[in-house]
Amino acid sequence: MDSRGGDRLTRMVEQHAGAVGDYLRRRLFPLDASDLDELVAETFVIVWRRLDVVPGDEGERPWIIGVARHVLQNAQRSRRRRRSYEDRVRARTTDASAEEGVVARDRVRSALASLSATDREVLELSAWDGLDAEAIAAVLDITANAAAVRLSRATSRFRAALEDSDTIDAGRTGGGESDE
Repeated sequence: MDSRGGDRLTRMVEQHAGAVGDYLRRRLFPLDASDLDELVAETFVIVWRRLDVVPGDEGERPWIIGVARHVLQNAQRSRRRRRSYEDRVRARTTDASAEEGVVARDRVRSALASLSATDREVLELSAWDGLDAEAIAAVLDITANAAAVRLSRATSRFRAALEDSDTIDAGRTGGGESDE
């Protein structure tokens, strides 16, 4: 960056950092106040990188606030993804006993084994690979609607198979014993 570019950036930071900080502060939730300085700095890093396209005079502040808006949206999206990931990880780490885990795994395996190969494949693409109906459609070379229908039906059959295994397990543990 030449000296004119550096002078212009310094002037823009001095003139607009307060407005950018105010803009971000008012819209910061659910981010922490401690993120504010980092967001302002990131905004001006982007301004520095794109200095050649920053409009002059009257258009300068709105353009910079537009950049701040995008920086804030990216930070909020990142936070939502992180929270979602943490929630998924937390949900997997319940305090179930090892025996309960083995029993649950066996029930799931048994329910999956009772399904057709097509149902298993659609469920595995969804649950294991994290694909939605549109992506499943691309993998299976079918329409998105057909994939959604297959996924819905396979999910229903899987739930029914799990419920059947619950009924069988309850019959083994509670129904066959007598008090004599």
